[in-house]
Amino acid sequence: MAQLETSYRRLDSFYDEEMDSPPNERELLVHAVDSNKAHRWNHIENLDDFFTRVYQYHQRHGFLCMMLAEILELLQFIFVLLFTTFLLQCVHYDVLFGDKNPHPDRKVTLPEALVPLDQCASSLDSRIVVCLVLASFFWFLRFIKVVYNFFRYWEIRTFYTQALKISHNDLPNMTWHEVQRCLRQVQVEQQMCIHKQELTELDIYHRILRFKNYTVAMVNKSLLPLKFQLPGMGELVFLTNGLKYNLEMILFWGPWSPFANNWHLKEDYKKSSKRVELANKLSRHILWVGIANLLLCPFILMWQILYSFFTYAEVLKRQPGSLGARKWSLYGRLYLRHFNELDHELNARLTRAYKPAERYMSSFTSHVMTLIARHVAFLAGAIFAVLVVLTIYDEDVLTIEHVLTITTLMGVLVAGCRALIPDENMVFCPEQLMVCILAQIHYMPDRWKGQAHTYRVRDEFSQLFQYKAVFLLEELLSPIITPLILIFSLRSKALDIVDFFRNFTVDVVGVGDVCSFAQMDIKRHGNPQWTGEKQQADVSQYHQAEDGKTELSLMHFTLTNPTWQPPRHCNKFINHLKEQGKTQGLVFASNHGVFLPSVSKIFSEGKKTVVWYQLLSCFDSESFTGILYRS
Repeated sequence: MAQLETSYRRLDSFYDEEMDSPPNERELLVHAVDSNKAHRWNHIENLDDFFTRVYQYHQRHGFLCMMLAEILELLQFIFVLLFTTFLLQCVHYDVLFGDKNPHPDRKVTLPEALVPLDQCASSLDSRIVVCLVLASFFWFLRFIKVVYNFFRYWEIRTFYTQALKISHNDLPNMTWHEVQRCLRQVQVEQQMCIHKQELTELDIYHRILRFKNYTVAMVNKSLLPLKFQLPGMGELVFLTNGLKYNLEMILFWGPWSPFANNWHLKEDYKKSSKRVELANKLSRHILWVGIANLLLCPFILMWQILYSFFTYAEVLKRQPGSLGARKWSLYGRLYLRHFNELDHELNARLTRAYKPAERYMSSFTSHVMTLIARHVAFLAGAIFAVLVVLTIYDEDVLTIEHVLTITTLMGVLVAGCRALIPDENMVFCPEQLMVCILAQIHYMPDRWKGQAHTYRVRDEFSQLFQYKAVFLLEELLSPIITPLILIFSLRSKALDIVDFFRNFTVDVVGVGDVCSFAQMDIKRHGNPQWTGEKQQADVSQYHQAEDGKTELSLMHFTLTNPTWQPPRHCNKFINHLKEQGKTQGLVFASNHGVFLPSVSKIFSEGKKTVVWYQLLSCFDSESFTGILYRS
C-alpha cells in the first residue's frame, strides 16, 4: 500500500508540474505526441494499393481534383439517366416537328411541346421504370464507392502532408521521381514494408504495375486472343475498354482469378500437376463471365450508345473532322509499353510520337479519292455558300422546311472532304517519318525495316494508331463482340494462361509474386540477337521476350531512374552498349545533347545499332527527334 500511495503522489506531482509549466513546454509535449502519430504508416498490409493511390494522387493533382472528378461522374450519370427519360417520355414530338399545332394562329412555344413533369412522371412506361431501377442500383453502388474513396484519398492526403512533407501547393511542381525519393526515405524511417530495410525504385514500380506487367507480357507473347483473321478484311485487332475490363477481372482481381490477393498467386498455380484441373476451372469461369456479358449486353449497349451520343454529338457538330483524327489504340498502348513503365512515362513517349505518326499516315493518299473529294467539296461548298448568303439576306429562309438541315449537312460534308485532301505544300518521306516514330515508340517488327512506304506496313501500323471513328465504333460494338471473344476465343487459351502464370511468376522479397519478365533479366529472358551472346542451352524461344522488350525495358528503366543499381550482368550489358556506340562513331555527345550523323546509317546497321539508337532516343528524345526531322 505504501508503494501504491507513493506512485499516486508521483503521478499527482507530474500533473501539477505539467500544468504549472510554461506554454512553450506544453506545446513541445503536444508536438512530441503528434510526431509519434506519424508511425501510423508502419507495416502497411496492402502496399500495392497504397503505392498505387500515392501515384494516382500525384498524377490526378491532389485530393480536391480526385474527389471533384468522382462527384461530377455521379452527377453526369444522373444527368444522362434523367435527360434520356425526359426525351423519351416528356416531349410531344408531333407538336415539336409541326405535325400538330394546337394554336394555328401563332408559333408553338416550348412549354406546349413538353409534357408537364407531374403528368410525365405518372405515366412512365414500365420498361423505362425497370431501366431506371437498375440504373439507380448501379448508381447507389457507385455512390458507396465514392464515399469509400473519400476516406482513402484523405488518408493519402494526410500521408503526403505528414510523412512525405509535401503540401498541396507544392504538389503541382513536383515530379514523380521526387515523390518517389521521398517515399523511399519514409520507408527507411517508418518501415512501411517490414520485409526490407530499403525499397528500390524497381520495388515501387513492381507494386504499382504488378498486373500491368503481366498484361504487357501476355500481349508481347501473343497469349491473349486480340488478333483475328476475317475473310476479305485480313488481320484485325480488337481490344476495347469493355474487353480489357473483363480480361483484368478474370485474370487478376475477380473472385475466381488466379491471384489469392493483390500480391500473391494461388499456390495451386505454381504446381505443374494441377495445370489441367486449373485450366478446366478457368475455362468454366470464363464461360460464366461470357454468359453474364451476354445477359447484360442490351443494357450495356444502350448505355454505350447514349454516352457516346451525348459525348460526341456536340463535338461532331462543332468539329466535323474530329472523328477523322487518330489516337493510339488500346492494343498499341500495351504493345508499345515497356515493362515497368508508368502511365505518365508511356503517355509522354506516345505524345512525342503523335505528330510524326500522323504525318506518316497522312502520306498515304489515294489520288482517285483526292479527286473525288475535291469535286464533292466544291459542289457541297457551293450549296452551303448560297444558303448562307440567302440566310444573311433574309433570315426567314431558315423557316423553310429542311433548309437548316441541308446547310448543316453541307458544312459537315465539306469538312469531311477537306480531311481527305492532302496539303499540296507538304513533302512526305515515309522511311524518314518511320524513323522519327521509332525514336519514340521504340518497337516495330523487323519486317517493317525498309518497307515503311508500303501499304502493308501502313495497315499494320494503323492497328496501333487508329482513327477515333474506328475506336468509337469498336466501343459501340464491344457489348456484342466481347462475350463472343470470351466464350469462343479466350476459353481455348485457358491451359496456356495457367502455364504462363506458373512459368513466368517469381517471388521477390519484400514485393511478392511478380511477372519474371518485369525483372528485366536479360540472362533469362534476353534475346541473343540483341545481347550479342551465344544462345544458352537453358534459354528457349518460349522464355524470350519478343521484339527485344527485355533489353529495351532495361535501358528505359535505367535511364528514367538513374540512381537505380541494376544487377551485375544487366549493368554489364548497358555499359557494353555505351562503349559500342562510342567506338562505332554512331553518336556524338556535346553540351547540347545527343547528335546523330546519319539516319540512313542507323537504319542500315545491324540490330545492335538499332538498340543503341533507341537507347539514345530514350535519353534525349526531344532534341534527338528534332535532328531526325532536319536530317
